[in-house]
Amino acid sequence: MNGAEILEAACVCVCGEREHDYGTPEDSFARIAKLWTAYTGTKFNSKDVAIMMALLKVARIQASNKEDSFVDLAGYAACAGEIAAMIEAGPSCEGTGPDCPVPCPGLGVGDCPAGKGGT
Repeated sequence: MNGAEILEAACVCVCGEREHDYGTPEDSFARIAKLWTAYTGTKFNSKDVAIMMALLKVARIQASNKEDSFVDLAGYAACAGEIAAMIEAGPSCEGTGPDCPVPCPGLGVGDCPAGKGGT
């Protein structure tokens, strides 16, 4: 696979049927962040999850050059970038939604830049 093919395959993974099956990557990563936070006692957010999953792929690439690991790495990088942009843009709610003070929609644990959610 060349670089464009890897990116195209990552786009299919990130924006395709997986979202229908599992929800948006940012919501899935927010759920994972809650679990990792509860399990380790260390605070994780959805961007942390995307970065840690990318590091998992880097470790796999060190052992083997399987194409799907490069595709997944590109996908996790895209998810991390999108989540980072969402965090920078601020919460989509005013911190008064029915789920507050849990994470703002689309953001993970500790991601609410307004400090109104994500506890």
